Amino acid sequence: MIERFFLKDYLSFKEIELDLIPGLVVFTGPSGSGKSILMNSILSSVGAEACEASLCESTVTWELDTEDIGIESDNINVFKHIKKEKSRYFINNQSVSKKTMNTLASNYLRHLSLKDFSDFENENLLSILDSRLESKKYKVFALKDEYAEAFVEHKKIKKELFSIEEEQRKIVELKEFATFEIKKIEEINPKTAEDSELLEIKKELSKKEKVLENINVANSIFESEHSVFSALDLLDIDSSFFSDAMNELRATMESAEERFSALDEVDIEEVLNRIEALSELKRRYGSIKDALEYKEQKILELQKYENIEITKGNLEAQEATLNKKVKELADKLSKLRHVEIKSFENELNKYLKELYLRNAQIEINEIDYELYGKDELVLKLNSTELQKVSTGEFNRLRLAILALKSEFMSKNGGILMLDEIDANLSGEESMSVAKVLKQLSKHFQIFVISHQPQLTSMGDQHFLVHKKGNESHVSELKFDNRVDEIARIISGDNITNEAKKFAKELLQASR
Repeated sequence: MIERFFLKDYLSFKEIELDLIPGLVVFTGPSGSGKSILMNSILSSVGAEACEASLCESTVTWELDTEDIGIESDNINVFKHIKKEKSRYFINNQSVSKKTMNTLASNYLRHLSLKDFSDFENENLLSILDSRLESKKYKVFALKDEYAEAFVEHKKIKKELFSIEEEQRKIVELKEFATFEIKKIEEINPKTAEDSELLEIKKELSKKEKVLENINVANSIFESEHSVFSALDLLDIDSSFFSDAMNELRATMESAEERFSALDEVDIEEVLNRIEALSELKRRYGSIKDALEYKEQKILELQKYENIEITKGNLEAQEATLNKKVKELADKLSKLRHVEIKSFENELNKYLKELYLRNAQIEINEIDYELYGKDELVLKLNSTELQKVSTGEFNRLRLAILALKSEFMSKNGGILMLDEIDANLSGEESMSVAKVLKQLSKHFQIFVISHQPQLTSMGDQHFLVHKKGNESHVSELKFDNRVDEIARIISGDNITNEAKKFAKELLQASR
């Protein structure tokens, strides 16, 4: 429920604060006093509408699932819409988008102002019908759960089977492609890091002739080695440093000659062809390592193609078993629903009679299997499709559906917001609407604007919206003030004693 609402600077409203209670909350007041503006601002505070108020704020007791949006939820949560240069939205002082706020609020608040067909969707009508069956000890909920589990599993298996069948249609081509790719890589038979080694050999080959030529010239230094030793001896200089240097140089030259001489057996053309083949692999697969991994992947794919017939056979057996189970469970559900449908229709028509509406007809049609079975409930009002009934009839029919649903509610259903649902109704019709709303208020907090004394008198809380000059104010009315306001609704600004007497009788009767 909304426990508190605060509004600041919105059209004719300067600042108001409302402390709200559960049940039926009625707003009345003269035309143009700002009732619809106030209702719009309450909706705006939770992101359901837009308004130009500098601040509208609702304190709610909803258990919010805020984990996905990273907001901490409290026992009491504050929704806030602030408008300065632009609109900003907050939950518990943490900034959120309007869409996020509205998504969270829509789980708890419904604005019944337009022809919203969600109450007449098949899932909702079936849930009411099934709740009636459950209350009569038919254990339909367990049956629905078992059916839903089988249906979901069957759907999953069918999807897997379809995927395999699609794969099978392409399997010849896929097998040929996988075999071709494996053969292509195996023909080259690359080794990890082989390309680097070959590039080094290519580099060595490119400079072999020049290196050997220079080594040959450089070797002449060893012919003068004896003269250097003699000179060092005459100078009384220790020649060991020169001896070490010459030995190291001799070893280096010999090693280089051996290395480059070994390249005589290397076929340069073969090396270049091998480098080109490896480069082509790298261009295609990224690296030699990637090419080898790709080959292993294709080998596994080939194995999978070999096993696909076995897998398909297993899935076909599972699908047949689940298909049978789904049909059997759906048949059981359908039989139970056909048993209850007439009682469901009769109970609905009792509410419609109270609401001065024509009888409704409900049929069960068989449809393709869905999560809730194979049944579709089709509702008409006196054989007229819902799309063609008047807005007034539609809204009262919707109230009847909500009332029927509320009979089996075990917890609070959230908030309903109604715009002048009793407009243009007779006194009897208005009273019938008021009685149904009173019943619904056991499970919903209901905000309603009313211009009729019957609905107004039923309110658990009554606010008067009125103007002083150009400024709108909201006052909570107690018994005597409620008598005066209901009398004004009955007789206009010139309140008569008869109107006051009738107003008091209405209020006392509602208690």
